[in-house]
Amino acid sequence: MTARYLQFPIVCAAAIVGCSGAAFGQTFIDRATYADRLEAMWLAQCIANWTGLRGEGQRNQPPFPTDADWGTNLGRGVLEYVFQDPWGADDDTDIEYVWLHLMHHHGTSLLTPEQISNGWIEHVNRFIWVSNANARALMDRGVVPPGTGLAAANNFWLHIDAQLTTEIFGSIAPGMPGTALLLADLPIRNTAAGHAAHASQFFVVLYALAPVIPENLSRPEQVEWLVVQARRFIPDTSKAADIIDFILADYRANPDLDDWERTRDLAYERYQLHAAANGFRYRGWTESSINLASGVLCLLYGQGDLARTIRIGTLCGWDADNPTATMGGLLGLMLGTDAVQSAFPDASLSERYWISRTRDALPDYLPDDLSAEDTFSLMADRTLPLIDDAVRRGGGVVDVASDGWLVPPLPHDSLARNPLARLDARSQTLAVLRAGGMVTAASSVTSLAPSGRGVRQPSYFASGFHLNFSGTDVLVDGDRRYYSTEGATLAPGIPISLTVTFDRDVVAGCIRLIEGDHFDPPVSGGWFETLDIELLIDGVWTMISGVSPSDGFRPDRPFQTIDWVLDDPVICRSVRLTGLPGGSGRFVTASAIDVLAPAIPIGQGYDLNGDGLVDIEDLYSWHRNPVDLTGDGVIDDHDKEVLEQAVRWKELQDMTGRRRQ
Repeated sequence: MTARYLQFPIVCAAAIVGCSGAAFGQTFIDRATYADRLEAMWLAQCIANWTGLRGEGQRNQPPFPTDADWGTNLGRGVLEYVFQDPWGADDDTDIEYVWLHLMHHHGTSLLTPEQISNGWIEHVNRFIWVSNANARALMDRGVVPPGTGLAAANNFWLHIDAQLTTEIFGSIAPGMPGTALLLADLPIRNTAAGHAAHASQFFVVLYALAPVIPENLSRPEQVEWLVVQARRFIPDTSKAADIIDFILADYRANPDLDDWERTRDLAYERYQLHAAANGFRYRGWTESSINLASGVLCLLYGQGDLARTIRIGTLCGWDADNPTATMGGLLGLMLGTDAVQSAFPDASLSERYWISRTRDALPDYLPDDLSAEDTFSLMADRTLPLIDDAVRRGGGVVDVASDGWLVPPLPHDSLARNPLARLDARSQTLAVLRAGGMVTAASSVTSLAPSGRGVRQPSYFASGFHLNFSGTDVLVDGDRRYYSTEGATLAPGIPISLTVTFDRDVVAGCIRLIEGDHFDPPVSGGWFETLDIELLIDGVWTMISGVSPSDGFRPDRPFQTIDWVLDDPVICRSVRLTGLPGGSGRFVTASAIDVLAPAIPIGQGYDLNGDGLVDIEDLYSWHRNPVDLTGDGVIDDHDKEVLEQAVRWKELQDMTGRRRQ
């Protein structure tokens, strides 16, 4: 089979789920059809998960498996398609199941840090490893996301965990990748940061794009379209972007698309064998990077064939079940249950799911079934109201009469929809350093922090490391450490000041403090009991008053992120935090202190005024401030027409006899 280079438009005007009366890139997604796709997602993910487990961890360096090894046993069972009844829960599906439960229980598609932490403490206690295990242990100490995935707190922040547990958020925001990334932001940062977070975002966007794939493309072209479009949401500077681009380029250059092993072996050489020579670091077979490579590889070379995709993923090596399950679920979401059954015509495919195998204290939806607690169809039914919520959040239209969703065109400014890219762009520390400037840090005390309880150099909290979401690889893990004033032996009532100074003016819309660890007796501390904030404005230290912190100072919550959002942005040269240190040791910790530029509002679909409705007020907003709504990068009358159609969607449905209830 011969590869060919394809160029795709940025947006499409059709969807595999179905269009009805939509134009200029709008998509109408039928509710019943999409419910079937959700069932197929879970089913295909389970097939891929349990098949891939036969290859998990069995080959992490040459000799790697090839197609010739299918049907042999590498040590965990014969490499063949695995079917179960019921399907046992595993970490490729069970944490996503917990996300579904938490969203359903709380009645929202956007979970809070506390809802995530409390939910994990109640339900996620067994069969967890690496970053998931670290995050769960941190929760027992009071840490909530994003602190649980902060590099200073979780030494596995660049491993695979988030990219195998968060794809579901893409399925909850069909056709709305920006909204999907918003919903997935905290769940991803629960266990990941840096380029590992980008890999997870890429997978989330793949799932969000699955319902809006152009119908006029062949199946191989469709999976390539997915990769190309999802890649647009990842910054070019990220190692994740390098991996996606590398795999895609070799796939396109490969004259024999049955020779997927060629690309796998080249990925091994670039990201593992010669990682250092290429400016990277290999972190072991559960790392994010090499498994992102195998996921993209099996998706592309699988050519949209579910069975072939699962087989390639299983044979790739490394953490074989994880990327295989992700791509299996993606194809299920693309194709539907009939196509999944057709891929395995001789198999009797169950929809029963045994969640109590690995997760605790969850509802039993099948009380008369002693072997399972849920079914994929019931899970899909519980997901549909969450999609209603997500569509409204994303500025789409929930159409009750036609029983579906009108979703906006894909955005032209994809990277601006990435919440991590937006946060990175707001950091004034990073802006100054990237411009070649200097940022300096100072402390009012001399630290003598013991080993393992922070570092003594204030420069660590002014490095920008923990707000840097460029995704460049981290070669020195020590850069992730936090500063501590422990050992300064202060008398009671003596404050501590921590200062960050820039060599040029910066714009302050928010002041952010990310704490380090907190410590229990006999020498407790690590937090501020009180805190005043001053900004150096026109050479004068000015107290910032009347601004409340986003969270209180909590001794029971290490690695806390606390923001002070200013009513009006100001120009300053320095920020100084002064307060009384807490604990018997009277010391504080800081992973980061930064000045953030004001957040730039990002329009959500057709809801231009952000009131949660799509109505005439949004048309007034467009006329006051026209924006691109068709995703073509141009502001013209087409954008107005698209918005008018969305605002008048009810009328259009009334005129065709499909009245709302």
